[in-house]
Amino acid sequence: MANPNPETKANEKQPPRLAKRYKRDTERGRWKTKHEYILSLLGYAIGISNVWRFPYLCYRSGGAAFLIPYMFMVIVAGIPLFYMELLIGQFSSTGCTGMFRLAPLFRGAGIAQVIVNSYCVCYYSVLISYPLRMISYCFFKKVPWRDCTNSWNTENCVSVDQLGYQNQTGFTTSSEEFFNLEVLKLSSGISDLGGMVWQQLLSLFITWVIVYACLAGGIKTVGKVVYFTVPFPYLLLLILFVRGVSLPGAWVGIKFFLYPEWHRLLELKVWADAAIQMFFGLGPGWGGLINMASFSDFRNKPKYDTYFIVSLNVFTSIFAGFVVFSVLGFLSYKSGIPVEDVTTGGASLAFITYPEAITKMPVPQLWGLLFYVMLFLLGIDTVFVQLEAIMSSIMDEMRWLRRYKYVMIMVTCLLFFLCSTIMCTNGGMFILQLFDWYSSSLSVCVICMVEIFMVSWVYGIKNFMLDVEFMLGKRPSLYWKILWQWVTPLILIFMFITTIVFMRTITYNNIKYPAWAIVLGWATCVTSVMFIPLYILYIIIRKRSTLRSSLKRRLKPMDWTPADPEDRAAYEAFRRERNMPGFMSDSDSGGNK
Repeated sequence: MANPNPETKANEKQPPRLAKRYKRDTERGRWKTKHEYILSLLGYAIGISNVWRFPYLCYRSGGAAFLIPYMFMVIVAGIPLFYMELLIGQFSSTGCTGMFRLAPLFRGAGIAQVIVNSYCVCYYSVLISYPLRMISYCFFKKVPWRDCTNSWNTENCVSVDQLGYQNQTGFTTSSEEFFNLEVLKLSSGISDLGGMVWQQLLSLFITWVIVYACLAGGIKTVGKVVYFTVPFPYLLLLILFVRGVSLPGAWVGIKFFLYPEWHRLLELKVWADAAIQMFFGLGPGWGGLINMASFSDFRNKPKYDTYFIVSLNVFTSIFAGFVVFSVLGFLSYKSGIPVEDVTTGGASLAFITYPEAITKMPVPQLWGLLFYVMLFLLGIDTVFVQLEAIMSSIMDEMRWLRRYKYVMIMVTCLLFFLCSTIMCTNGGMFILQLFDWYSSSLSVCVICMVEIFMVSWVYGIKNFMLDVEFMLGKRPSLYWKILWQWVTPLILIFMFITTIVFMRTITYNNIKYPAWAIVLGWATCVTSVMFIPLYILYIIIRKRSTLRSSLKRRLKPMDWTPADPEDRAAYEAFRRERNMPGFMSDSDSGGNK
């Protein structure tokens, strides 16, 4: 007789309620191999910001000296948060909303994560559709941003070949006019949305078709796609590096990238920039890490995964800096303009400055194609994980939707596509910039503060370390306890304060935003984090007994146990041996009955 199915065997040993819950939880899926899990985490943690944000930030904030505050923030905040979120997701097999069974009173933070991810998916999908537009132009016989003979050029246009040889002031480069006037068809400001840029809308539609095709089968499909989308950008980055460092003037650019300005370490803003870059680089607080870990094997050792992924993330950022600044050094050499004057970050680097540089290379179409394919692949991995985190969180709360997962994925992709179309208008870049500026950085910092406070002080660091000991067979060292309970929370408070203090006035293309737009930007931040106090207020209003007992009850874990019935039974026995109460609940389990 064949061996019985392990899941069936486990179900037969457990009460119907536990067996039923395990069956529903296993419907979420599992990573087929450890490689799929690691590649998915890498695809999430390593994205566009490694290429166009970190190098510029490093140069602007003291060169090699910036690596000191950055590595400090990675070690004392990034790694502890990254490791903690992998542990939570792996132990509970739930997404970013289900994890708040640890302390149901803070469940609003899970709702905030879903909203922040929704904002980010909207504008990020538009952002990665720009490389698709640029790829199409790389098949032209002559790259259209090279000269000023096109229909969109103005009388102030200066071609890339003329840079450094003109004496006029107030000029705009041909690549700048190409991106703003042809690709974006930019309006006069956010108050003037104008009409639809149909080429951009088509590019966005193609992006969402690709996203849907890669997500149609859930993590089973994602697990296969990442075998290509994660390693291939590294091959392209290596090719661009070899080409970049072989260009004349390349090492002048690299020197500007790494030249240490030690006095900058005394500036508080440099440390604040390092902290924010850590958030954008590693991705804690968004829910993606918890969600990816929730599909992992229960006995997996996430500490080594954390070290590997964080190390590769830092290496990628520095390596990308060599690639970018070698090309900027070449542009400086060819144009006669100092490196510091051609250096930019963000979208300007990718779609204006970099095209200017590759125009001066032989066969610019090839180098443009490689660069924009790399950007697209780096960006689309992030969208996979964020979208999967949103859908998993919804399906964790409404499990009946798992029966219609394919339909839900299609409806979700269509909904986000429709919401993103406003950023395909003439004023779309102003809206994109507004969301990028306000909707995420401060909100994610607040969510991380709630997370670590909940784990270390409400649920209790002793309980959490006991959970890890049961799952991995070894209790975390005192080092992790100090970080989770004291150091990382203090760093997060520092980040929250400095993010507000050093918030700069938002502009795009030297156009300032009106006051109402800035208010709208702050509203995108508030509309996510407001669910944290609103949910607490909701609990207070609907209290079933006294206020004190109602709050006290929801500060205790509800149904906080592993998903597998055998692991659940072993976990309850383990806690009884340690004279610690279990956390199973037959009622009011935060949506998990």
